[in-house]
Amino acid sequence: MFGTLKTLFAGANARAEEQLKDTYAIELIDQKIREASASLKAAKLSLASMFQQQRNEQRQADALEAKIADMMDRAGEALKEGRQDLAETAAQAIAEMENELTIRKQTLTRLEQRILQLRGSIERAHRRITDLKQGALAARATRREQALQKGLTRHVGGDSPMEEAEALIARVMERADPFEQGEILREIDGDLGAERIAEQLAEAGFGPQTRSTAADVLNRLKAEN
Repeated sequence: MFGTLKTLFAGANARAEEQLKDTYAIELIDQKIREASASLKAAKLSLASMFQQQRNEQRQADALEAKIADMMDRAGEALKEGRQDLAETAAQAIAEMENELTIRKQTLTRLEQRILQLRGSIERAHRRITDLKQGALAARATRREQALQKGLTRHVGGDSPMEEAEALIARVMERADPFEQGEILREIDGDLGAERIAEQLAEAGFGPQTRSTAADVLNRLKAEN
């Protein structure tokens, strides 16, 4: 039972998370683009720092090469003059500088490789972020279209302002015209007045009777018998 409840809770949480993502998809896209842009900016700063380090190492290496060349010339002249002691001292200094130069050249090689790798990553990230921004614009346009379509579908599929307006128009058009009703009532009243006058005249003996009376019925019975 507890396993079933746990599964149900997990499913409900997953559905809620998916619904939340759907609702705030545009906001989430913008946030992820901002995070990616911040990472890209940090990578660019790292690349700039590497370039500075590379230039510094290159200047140091160039200076060492110049010192080594100068020291070699001086040591050669000392040997020519028979100053073995000075030549040996110079040779020791040259060996140390050559070792340092080797280390700096190795550092330069590693920096060049790291710079190439990071630069490639930055270029790829830049292209992807550009594509993401274009995708975000398309997503916004799609979301607006979906909202408009949803509103139109709601209007077409159920009660809507358009349908309510149509119903009100039909109701107004079907409603009886008060003026026409008044005219009809006046006509009816006029007819009733004329009939009453005719009846009064007939009862007074002027003209034929407009209604049958009990006396008329008795007279017909006597005539038949």
